[in-house]
Amino acid sequence: MPLSTDELAARVARDIPAYSYVNLGIGQPTRVADHLTPEQGVVLHTENGMLNMGPAATGDDIDPDLTNAGKVPVTELPGASYFHHADSFLMMRGGHLDVCVLGAFQVSVHGDLANWHTGAPDAIPAVGGAMDLAIGARQVYVMMTLFDRQGRPKLVPECTYPLTGLRCVSRVYTDLAVFDVGPGGVVLRESFGITREQLDAMT
Repeated sequence: MPLSTDELAARVARDIPAYSYVNLGIGQPTRVADHLTPEQGVVLHTENGMLNMGPAATGDDIDPDLTNAGKVPVTELPGASYFHHADSFLMMRGGHLDVCVLGAFQVSVHGDLANWHTGAPDAIPAVGGAMDLAIGARQVYVMMTLFDRQGRPKLVPECTYPLTGLRCVSRVYTDLAVFDVGPGGVVLRESFGITREQLDAMT
């Protein structure tokens, strides 16, 4: 069985090293925050200017002035701090983040990332801080479905969409499998309800 978004987010959360400084991209990656444990000691950074962000806020905990970069209401953990947007990007570009988790339209087997535009004439480009994160974080994890809505693989030999970063992705988490990518190509780490042979045939 393919993993649900929450199951995949929990899988990503388990792989984040303890005491890391981490940025979670807009969309599916924000769900990872809900699966981190206090014992991991992970400090979440959000590009709109916050450190030590907590999981998503619900009910009476919702503060409309306290959101992540995707405008989703979040909580704050003890020691949380706030700062200017420019300072936040200095953290991203300066190599101060251990891990970022981003969504993607495509990832190449060598770790190239395309996640801001499909190139379609009517598509709305959405760069945000993805380019800064892709080159600034020490490790880049991608969280995505393995296939797009047309059934085409999103893990590809070469990206055909406009690139966000070159050879920047180290690991890809999908609903069907987890892969390491890089200079040596793609390595299957784990699959969910599907065999290696089936994956090879589908991709």
